Amino acid sequence: MFSITDYNYDLPKELIAQKPIEKRDQSKLIFLHRKTGGLSHHKFYEICDFLSPSDILVVNNTEVVPGRLIGKKDTGGKAEILILNYAKGYNKRKDDNTFVYECLIKSSKRARQSTTIFFDQGLKAEVINSRNGLYSVKFTCKGNFEEFLYRIGKIPLPPYIRRDKDNIACDDKKSYQTVYASQKGAIAAPTAGLHFTEKLIEKLKLKNIKIVEITLHVGYGTFSPVRVSDIRNHRIHSEWCTIPEKSAEIINNAKENGKQIIAVGTTCVRSLEYLSDTNGNILNKSGNCDLFIYPGYRFKVIDAMITNFHLPKSTLLMLVSAFAGRKNILNAYREAINKNYRFFSYGDAMFIA
Repeated sequence: MFSITDYNYDLPKELIAQKPIEKRDQSKLIFLHRKTGGLSHHKFYEICDFLSPSDILVVNNTEVVPGRLIGKKDTGGKAEILILNYAKGYNKRKDDNTFVYECLIKSSKRARQSTTIFFDQGLKAEVINSRNGLYSVKFTCKGNFEEFLYRIGKIPLPPYIRRDKDNIACDDKKSYQTVYASQKGAIAAPTAGLHFTEKLIEKLKLKNIKIVEITLHVGYGTFSPVRVSDIRNHRIHSEWCTIPEKSAEIINNAKENGKQIIAVGTTCVRSLEYLSDTNGNILNKSGNCDLFIYPGYRFKVIDAMITNFHLPKSTLLMLVSAFAGRKNILNAYREAINKNYRFFSYGDAMFIA
C-alpha cells in the first residue's frame, strides 16, 4: 500500500487526450461506488442524476495564466520563461509597470544574474537572482503588463500534451480553463472542472444544488514525480489556497444538516481537508496547502468527488486511492482503458461516492 509500485498501471499512449472534445459535458463519466467497487458508465451531463437537492458542489475558481513566454537572450540565444507565482508577484517600482515574479527559465546555457530576455512588442525581462533552479525575474514594458502577458503569453500545458510537435489546432487559452475561472494565478487547470458548461451549472442550480467557490492556485509542483520507493517519505509541494467566509459558512451548515459535500477535483479535496479542523469544520483562512493525502488518511469533510484520470505513480492517484481504495481505483482504471476512455487533463471523468 505504501510502495510506489502499488500505484503503477499501463496506459496505451493513444488514450492520453491531446485536446478537449467539442462539447465539454459530452465527455464520458464512470461512476465508482467506493464501498462496493461497483462501476457504471455515463455521460458527464448526467452528473445531475447523482446529486440531491441541497447538496454542495465545491469548485476551484482559479484561472490559468498564460505565463509561458518565448523570447531571446541579449546574446541571441532562445529562452523560455514560465511565471510560477503570478498571484504573488509584486510591483518593483510603483511609478512604472515593472513586476517581479518567481520563474523557471529554459535555455541552451544557464541564465545568469543580469541576463536580459527580450519578447515581442517591447516586453523584456531581467534576471535578478537564482536559487535552487528558480529565478527571480523583473519584467518591464510600456503599457499594462497583464495585457501584454495575455496577448503574447502561452498557456503552460502539461508535458504530456503536445502542441508544437503535433500541431493540433486547439484554442488552449479558452479550452484549458473552467467556465467559472475568475482568480488569476494557476499554471495548470483544475481539470475536473473542465467538463462543466454554463448550461449544466444552471441545471444544477435549478435542482437546488449549491455551487460554492474556493481558490487553490495549481502550481508547477503538481507535475513533480514521486522519486521515493516508500510514498510516506515523499515531500509534497505546497500551493496557496483560500476559502471565503461565506463559502466556509455554507459548507459547515450543510454538514451540520447532513448534506453531501462534493469536491470538484483533487485541488478542492486538498483545500477542504487542509482548511478544516479535526472535526471537519471549515475555517475561514488562507495558507500554503502542503497536505499529502495517501491511503490511511481519514477524510473529514468531503463525501464524494468528481475527478479526472491521473498519471501512474502520481500523488493524485494516491489521493483518489485513499478515498475509494487502491484496488477499486485500479480496477476502475482498467475498465476505463478497456472502454477507451480518454485520460489526463483533457480526458474523461470519474464520479466517486
